Amino acid sequence: MFQVDASRSGLLDGDNPCERCEERYSGSQHSTYWNGCTIVDRLDELLVLTTILDAGSLAAAARRLRRSPPAMTRSLAALEARVGSRLVQRTTRRLTPTAAGRRVASCARRLLVDYEQATGAGREEQDAPLDGVLRVTAPSLFGRWHIAPLVWSFLDAHPRVRAELVLTNRNLDLVEEGLDVAVRIGPLTGSGLIARRVGQVRWVLFASPDYVARRGRPRTPRDLIKHDIVYESHRSSPIEWRFRTSGPGKVVRITPRFMATEIEAVLLAVKAGRGIGRTLSYQVADDFASGALVRLLGEFEPLAWPVQLVVPTTRYMPRTVRAFLDVAAPTLSRLRAIHE
Repeated sequence: MFQVDASRSGLLDGDNPCERCEERYSGSQHSTYWNGCTIVDRLDELLVLTTILDAGSLAAAARRLRRSPPAMTRSLAALEARVGSRLVQRTTRRLTPTAAGRRVASCARRLLVDYEQATGAGREEQDAPLDGVLRVTAPSLFGRWHIAPLVWSFLDAHPRVRAELVLTNRNLDLVEEGLDVAVRIGPLTGSGLIARRVGQVRWVLFASPDYVARRGRPRTPRDLIKHDIVYESHRSSPIEWRFRTSGPGKVVRITPRFMATEIEAVLLAVKAGRGIGRTLSYQVADDFASGALVRLLGEFEPLAWPVQLVVPTTRYMPRTVRAFLDVAAPTLSRLRAIHE
């Protein structure tokens, strides 16, 4: 807890209340030890004592603390039992401190002042400008298109903050990598992380209007075996596409005509009319809106995947992280590309 500085407590020379109290305070589960001096971790009892002495009566002290007189009496009795001495002399007209009461009250005032200073320092920090390093991770393309501008805007608003944006399609361990916030697309599986959903996306099939005019529009997933397929090949899973259907064609094995390890190359190839591609809906939302690409087999699309902001914990979250989340969550919730 707090260290008592006798030189600042207003005591007379040679009067060290800590030496007096060292053997008298009980070593209960509520006590904390500091440099050999036992200080009871019940500041409320000390506040009751000092308020009684300042007010001069239990009734007046009870009014100041907005408590009942019996509650004040119980707190004072508990402190006297803990110290092992009478602290207040009760008379018909006024309560006055005993010698032990004056010594304990002197320690109590110092502790209460230290406590106020400590909590005041915390409040001052809450009002101070944000600073420190913010570390965010996001899927590569989504991060480049949507998270990087969001982070830049946050930096503009908080000049003392620095940021690192880690772009990867792998789900990094936030704790091991020292990351504050992650943007995750897809379901979370047993991670124990705290998540806030800000949108959703779907796996969509698409082609250029020119390709559809030349080769026709597939009507069922099984029709894809008749078409040229443009495939993102970085995945280690089988070369197949899954659809939401109860009949044949729920899983379609495909033989790509063109494969690329980056989705940007897939998008370019499909826009050039080289076949049918598949990707997450946010990556082609603007192209669908403009007519540059055509959406195919929409009735067979799998269920939507959530887009989520993820943090390792919300307990004692740094102010900079909380402030970023307060901006990121509503901003992403308004992003049309992840809301269908």
